[in-house]
Formats: sequence, C-alpha cells, structure tokens
Amino acid sequence: MQRKNSQPLSEVLSTFFEDNGLLKSKLAEHRVVTAWHEMLGEGVSHYTKNVYFSRNILYVQLTSAVLRSELLLNKEELIKKLNEYAGMKVIQDIVFR
Repeated sequence: MQRKNSQPLSEVLSTFFEDNGLLKSKLAEHRVVTAWHEMLGEGVSHYTKNVYFSRNILYVQLTSAVLRSELLLNKEELIKKLNEYAGMKVIQDIVFR
C-alpha cells in the first residue's frame, strides 16, 4: 500500500538536521575528528594520541615534535580542508599539543 505523503529518508533526515542546528554542528564536529585520521593518513595517525573538540577549537595531541612543527606550518590549510569535509565552518583554530 503506497502512502500519499511519502518522502525519501534522505530528505527527511536533511530537514531534521536543518531544524536542529546544535545536533547538526555536533555531527559536523564528529566528522572532523574522523576526517583527521582519514585525510592525514596512517602516518600522522600513528603519532596522534588524542583528537577532540572544545568550543570550536580542535585539540590534537601529538607524540612527534617534528610533525607538530610541520602541521603548524600548514594549519590554515588544514582548517580549510577539515571545514570543507565537515560541510560547514566548525573549526576556528587548531591547537597542537
């Protein structure tokens, strides 16, 4: 039996997330943390201890000082690429520890 008001699930979920801005931003933050490991690869992930968000700042704990310096040089580009991956501006700054 087909209903007259049926909608695709993707459309319903999209509308739901647009109406709930906080949930949408939390989901984007989770995407960024996942993207850190996917975009930067296994080499960087090996030296990454912890990645977490606090007040639109991405905190990354690294075990390599050389890698930390290299990432600091490319910080603005990383912010841009991670925000694009999330689909919205989530990151204002990255702090490497």
